[in-house]
Amino acid sequence: MKNMERELVCPVCKEMYKQPLALPCAHNVCHVCASEVLLQHGYLCCDPTSEPSSPAATPATRSPRLGRRAVPKPDRLDRLLKSGFGTYPGRKRGTVHPQTVSFPCPACQRDVDLGERGLGSLFRNLTLERVVERYRQTINISAAIMCQFCKPPQLEATKGCTECKSSFCNECFKLYHPWGTQKAQHEPTPPTLTFRPKGLMCPEHKEEVTHYCKTCQRLVCQLCRVRRTHTSHKITPVLSAYQALREKLTKSLAYILSSQDTVQTQIAELEETVKHTEVNGLQAKEEVSQLIQGLCAMLEEKRATLLQAIEECQQERLASLHCQIQEHQAMLENSGMVGYAQEVLKETDHPCFVQAAKQLHNRILRATDSLQSFRPAATASFSHFQLDVSRELKLLTDLAFIRAPEAPVIDTQRTYAYDQIFLCWRLPQHSPPAWHYTVEYRKTDAKAKGLKLWQRREEVRGTSALVEYLDTDSVYVLRVKGCNKAGFGEYSEDIYLHTPPAPVLNFFLDNRWGFNRDRLAISKDQRAVRSVPGIPMLFAAERLMTSCHLSIDLVIGDVAITQGKSYWACCVDPSSYLVKVGVGLESKLQEWFQVPQDVVSPRYDPDSGHDSGAEDTTVEAPPPYAFLTIGMGKILLSHGSALTSRDPNGCTVPLPPRIGICLDYEQGKVSFYDAVSFRELWECGVDCSGPVCPAFCFIGGGALHLQELVANKQERKVTIGGFAKLD
Repeated sequence: MKNMERELVCPVCKEMYKQPLALPCAHNVCHVCASEVLLQHGYLCCDPTSEPSSPAATPATRSPRLGRRAVPKPDRLDRLLKSGFGTYPGRKRGTVHPQTVSFPCPACQRDVDLGERGLGSLFRNLTLERVVERYRQTINISAAIMCQFCKPPQLEATKGCTECKSSFCNECFKLYHPWGTQKAQHEPTPPTLTFRPKGLMCPEHKEEVTHYCKTCQRLVCQLCRVRRTHTSHKITPVLSAYQALREKLTKSLAYILSSQDTVQTQIAELEETVKHTEVNGLQAKEEVSQLIQGLCAMLEEKRATLLQAIEECQQERLASLHCQIQEHQAMLENSGMVGYAQEVLKETDHPCFVQAAKQLHNRILRATDSLQSFRPAATASFSHFQLDVSRELKLLTDLAFIRAPEAPVIDTQRTYAYDQIFLCWRLPQHSPPAWHYTVEYRKTDAKAKGLKLWQRREEVRGTSALVEYLDTDSVYVLRVKGCNKAGFGEYSEDIYLHTPPAPVLNFFLDNRWGFNRDRLAISKDQRAVRSVPGIPMLFAAERLMTSCHLSIDLVIGDVAITQGKSYWACCVDPSSYLVKVGVGLESKLQEWFQVPQDVVSPRYDPDSGHDSGAEDTTVEAPPPYAFLTIGMGKILLSHGSALTSRDPNGCTVPLPPRIGICLDYEQGKVSFYDAVSFRELWECGVDCSGPVCPAFCFIGGGALHLQELVANKQERKVTIGGFAKLD
């Protein structure tokens, strides 16, 4: 017990708990401390001390913190109560109507809602009080408890009374519990400073708690149980809650005690992590300091270069200006050039004058031109040496540590499961870039006891990947995270994808025989077909009133299924007038091509798969065809019964983006699915006595295309296979 003192210290006063209250956030706080905290936040609380007869209410044992608190004067307290505070502890000052009390928990740093009653709605943690008392006795810090009724000098108390909530010596106990009175029935207890009730009492009704509300996760008494607030709540007896919680706590504690080696290993790992954190922190600081010093050195070098350029320009300008000043000074009256010219003019020898004046005249002309068109040889402005550092300042302002990529967003429109899983994602708009990604997935199994390990592939380039080697009819969960120089970012949200119920059958539309080339157009890759009725449909429309019926245009796949289970999917244009997708016996389909079926009275009804000639025979044979009817963005579900137009909404469902068809050859059964959610739409039997082919029928305009295999996609993908196990 000497090692658990940390669990017994109040987070407010840092002393051992005294009358602790259990907060809704599962933390505890002393009653006195809670009252002081609420007072600091502007709530008016009742005196948290016990009754006057309780030792806690005596001046000798009252908390010194309460002695420092200024107690409101009686007249002011009366005014506050008359203004609408009521009597509940924890009522906000100045409020007339009841309001909830918010208590700032010092342990979890969150605001806890205490309701309208404030501290009056909290339970007293009697178990924690008992533990604190046993702890005090263990470490021998319990002070001697004196009798509260002896005259000085007081004797040491030997007995306590829970009913009187006081401690007595032997003589005072007899004196205050005289024989023949009701107090004589009080049972003596060991002396203590904290008198606890015999059982946990409801703070609202002062009744002993007898039940536990699982919905509210709170102990309740009989009166609480019948209140409207607990109507339709799951309430059990306290004994049941005690047994369940005790069993859970025992198991959890046993697991912790049996995992001491693991705890020590994890502590050692954490201590090693602390060391690495200290070393790596110092290294990071050193790297940042070096980078900043490098920036400063580069700035200093650039500063010197720019100042040198200004200095050179300044010296060049000053030299030009000084030269110009000297030229103008020569034009002054007392200057040498003017005086020399005046002396030359005194020369009378013509040849000599001409020789001297010719040299002087050029200088005089230059000086005259300079005087007439005066202009400083250099400008004094240095405006073209200004620096625009706004971009650099913005870069320095934005200078920050590299952030890891944000959690990628899975593109649910492009991600799907077929023969393989095609996973596509993107980064949020303002996310730092990622160098590469890590893709992880695992198979979910509700029957398995534990979760399967994640499988992963690191350094996936691009924003898409293929996941292969998957089990059929299974659910896989996938996630992605990005990585750059700052490390790995957060995982994306998990996406769950359901794989097809059977191996995917890869086939093409057969364009060699049978189909009507005037009304059906098959694409070059033989994976799409479009019905173009054209002129024949117009001619047929003219004859509709004469009971001439339209023909069904049929196209089949280029493969025939003779065993096992197969699955394929197709997309039907929602604007199609009438399209049927399904399967049929190859021999019967050939007959169909030779003798086109009538829309109104076919021999075999493609909607229900029912042989219309079955009424002539006693043995019901499976139908040779099984089709799902699609038209005008709806799917017609017959469920084997006759259809009427009176209730069209009851037998139709919206057309999903993709339709899946699964044929079980051995069972003679075909199922139709919503290929996005793999919700089964319809299931029926089909004759599998011979090869069975995928078939598609058109009445009027329409189009469909087969689902392309993920492995055949032309875009560059990363194939994930041979994953490493991720613990």
